Amino acid sequence: MRLLTSVLTACILFSASLQGQTVQTSPVRDAIYDKQTLDERQIVPYDHIREADVFWAKRIWRVVDTREKMNLSFKYPKQFLVNILRDHAIEGSITVYDPIDDQFTKPMTPEEVAKIGVGEPDTIRVLDPVTLEERIEITKPEFDPQKVTKFRLKEDWVFDEETSTLIVRILGVAPIMEEYNSDGSYRGDKVLFWAYYPELRPMLAKYQVFNNQNDAVTTSWEDIFEMRFFSTYIYKESNVHDRRVQDYVTGVDALIESDNIKNKIFVFEHDLWSY
Repeated sequence: MRLLTSVLTACILFSASLQGQTVQTSPVRDAIYDKQTLDERQIVPYDHIREADVFWAKRIWRVVDTREKMNLSFKYPKQFLVNILRDHAIEGSITVYDPIDDQFTKPMTPEEVAKIGVGEPDTIRVLDPVTLEERIEITKPEFDPQKVTKFRLKEDWVFDEETSTLIVRILGVAPIMEEYNSDGSYRGDKVLFWAYYPELRPMLAKYQVFNNQNDAVTTSWEDIFEMRFFSTYIYKESNVHDRRVQDYVTGVDALIESDNIKNKIFVFEHDLWSY
């Protein structure tokens, strides 16, 4: 068993070296057993859907607020979801798209991604504690994942006549950062980029999500999205005016309208059957 573990470790290190990655290893095992589930996990391919079998379809945009209790895993300090997406985009292993392009037609370069959410370099005066002389230092602001408080999801709901099931497929994921003015007042939300979710699935399947109930159960980010283990509200549905919910109602009425849209989908599926 030890020989097999050593061989697997050597293979992982060799593969990472070919890709130019740095793998940090520990001389000790931080567990009482070998955890290899994530390394061996493969995604389950989606079933093919023929256009002729699509009886009904609806496009929905949702918002995942990471400050809600059910969504706290999105802000797990040791592994922020936004950091996973951003790091892979900068490495070039995934492609992300312009923040105003949720149709995935304008890809961004790794250099452009690295600049998003990072302020401009600034100069500050620092007092030397030894010589008591002032000197000017250039500060390079870093990306702060704590400022990403929301994620947008773009998804399609489809009723497949072949299987007689209502299917939902996520198409895109977009992290959103809060922006503030110099006086600390809230300015608004800023979409960082759009990522094409079907391309993300193999990568997300390799990252473990913190399980608050059981540390032995290995749950990946791909599991979270596919099992829809998150809380959301709808901020837009496909409509002739291409309006968001907040464009025609606000406050509590917007939340009620979001629930109405969700309920319409439920009622549609329910009314297809006779009891």
